[in-house]
Amino acid sequence: MFKKKPTIKPLAPLRSSERRRIADQIIAEYGVEIPPKPEDDQPEQSNDTATLSIGVIRNGLLPENSQSARFTTTAGKDLKQVSGTVYVGAHPAQEQRVLWIKIEEKIIPTVYTLWKNPGLVPLLHTPDIVLQKLRGGADLMTPGLARGPPFPSKATKGSVVAVASLEKPSVPIVVGVCEIDVAALREVRGAKGHAVRGEHWDSDEIWAWSRGGAGGGGKAPEEIEGWDNGDATDVLEDRLNHIGIENSDDEQIEGGVPLIHTAALTGKEEDRKEFLQGENGDPFERVEVEDKELSTKGKRTSHYAHDGTTISAHSGTDIDDIFWNALLYGLHHHRSTNASDPHHGLNFPVNQSALISNLVLPFLPITTPAQAATLNIKKTSWKNAKKFIKALEKAQLLKSKDRDGGECVVLDVDFEDSAVTSFVPYKLPKKDTVGSESGGGWGGKATSAGLLPSDASIGQKLRRIDLYKPKQQLAPVFAASGASHHALYLLTELRSIVNSYIESEELISDTNKRLINLNPILANAVFDGSTPLDREVSAKGSVPRDALIDRILKCCSPYHAILRNDESRDSVRAKAGHAPKILITLETRSGNKTVTKLSGVEPFNIHPQTLAEELQKSCASSTSVGQLAGSSPKKPIMEVMVQGPQKDAMIKALEKRGINKQWVEISDKTKGKKK
Repeated sequence: MFKKKPTIKPLAPLRSSERRRIADQIIAEYGVEIPPKPEDDQPEQSNDTATLSIGVIRNGLLPENSQSARFTTTAGKDLKQVSGTVYVGAHPAQEQRVLWIKIEEKIIPTVYTLWKNPGLVPLLHTPDIVLQKLRGGADLMTPGLARGPPFPSKATKGSVVAVASLEKPSVPIVVGVCEIDVAALREVRGAKGHAVRGEHWDSDEIWAWSRGGAGGGGKAPEEIEGWDNGDATDVLEDRLNHIGIENSDDEQIEGGVPLIHTAALTGKEEDRKEFLQGENGDPFERVEVEDKELSTKGKRTSHYAHDGTTISAHSGTDIDDIFWNALLYGLHHHRSTNASDPHHGLNFPVNQSALISNLVLPFLPITTPAQAATLNIKKTSWKNAKKFIKALEKAQLLKSKDRDGGECVVLDVDFEDSAVTSFVPYKLPKKDTVGSESGGGWGGKATSAGLLPSDASIGQKLRRIDLYKPKQQLAPVFAASGASHHALYLLTELRSIVNSYIESEELISDTNKRLINLNPILANAVFDGSTPLDREVSAKGSVPRDALIDRILKCCSPYHAILRNDESRDSVRAKAGHAPKILITLETRSGNKTVTKLSGVEPFNIHPQTLAEELQKSCASSTSVGQLAGSSPKKPIMEVMVQGPQKDAMIKALEKRGINKQWVEISDKTKGKKK
């Protein structure tokens, strides 16, 4: 459909309520698993965790900074006009991309969205040579279907599906809509007709769209965890099971051989078999259920490989271990990153909600909405944060105390426990780190508590210096002082050179030391008669020293340099023009709603997206990041917009990043005046 470039109208931010409504519609249409509602007898913490899980599902599908725009294009042989809506968003540290396409009330994910949300739609396969045709706009014919039957049960007529090649079976490349009931097919060889109508693929104009117009796209990964990545043995096993060959007795038919070698058995069964029969296995103590917390100290095993892979299905014990390891990861992280602090970055006492939000949720390896729905505290054996903390106290990892009202707070943590010091960190997913509402990276309440991810701009020390480059007409003045007119000078250096020239030419007035007599070089190079002051000075033959230096400055080209931390003037390349200023604008939109905009932070080593995510939490308001109107597409200037009058919060966030108030210009358009 998008082989030709569509016409997309200007983007508009989505309201929070509208974003949630659309995300909930996507969850319902695509059957995304959501966490169950907590029962009435569960503590408030369970409700908070469930809410966070729903929030991260919404964020994974449609981030909080999403925008929408109407589009029109043509499709089909008769070039029928098609109109709809695109939803654009950016995950933290990622560029804005088209995430969803809405056509006639059907919301279709883009390939980029499928890469971020494995298992969202049924995945079909076709040979690579056929896939190349699909990427040119062709439909997938029924004989082109591979690795089946059977096909995914949800691949019914009218459903949205993804198509991958046999060479990269876990990487969706094409998104389309089933023209027939693919799941009901029993044979594709010799069949005729269209199976899937292509809507979007990884090299069309929607894929290539970018906010600044520089082109989006990107290279497809070799493999995506969570999508189908089975090999030929898995396919053969599926087909044999589909044929329905089975023996009612559990005994092997005499003279027969197994169709699938025993090596195809699941690794868990083989590992269990080897463990039971092994002679060198570590002995395990049999403990009662109520003593599980005591017996597992230092013995809980990680359910994550060091390459970041996870178990696809979690039992209750698995989830216990995952939460336990996440807590150890959180303690290990604070111990290593805040080594000089006696409390390693924690402010005691820590309440139970802050413990889960800051030391557990950011270290859960959540990569998909389905995992976010599964990994919540209610599905552990402890059921709530208070019992989890008591289990940690029994394991002597921390000390806690119950307060009035039943709240449990942590008084101290044993950072020198062997379980913490010897913990080996596993790989966390690279995804919605700062802006996510919970889990899988630094998000949600962790940000509001001040425990932000690594932001190089926080705490930096900035110095802004103004430099001047003399123009050619001033070359004789600088040559007489032994200085080059090609170099850059500070104001103090420029003043010293001018004073040296005045003294060497003996231009100081005998009657008034503040007056400088003009010689032909100064008269022609500096006072060229372009202003009324020049004619007055030429008539008098003298000029005050300060006025002379000011006119020489105007004959120089301005440059500037921003020095960060210990950088020296010689190590930073100066840029032409006056030093930039950060602009904060307050204006009224939609009648009486105030928004605060901020732009121009890039020259100060501040990432607009990261700043927006901090402001979102500190201001408890929605934020968006988009290209500043009128900025160059090649070097776009990004604008951060926050709902409400948030000038003070912005200045506070900028000061944390080394910005001087004098470098900030504030424009208040809500009152029709400039402050």
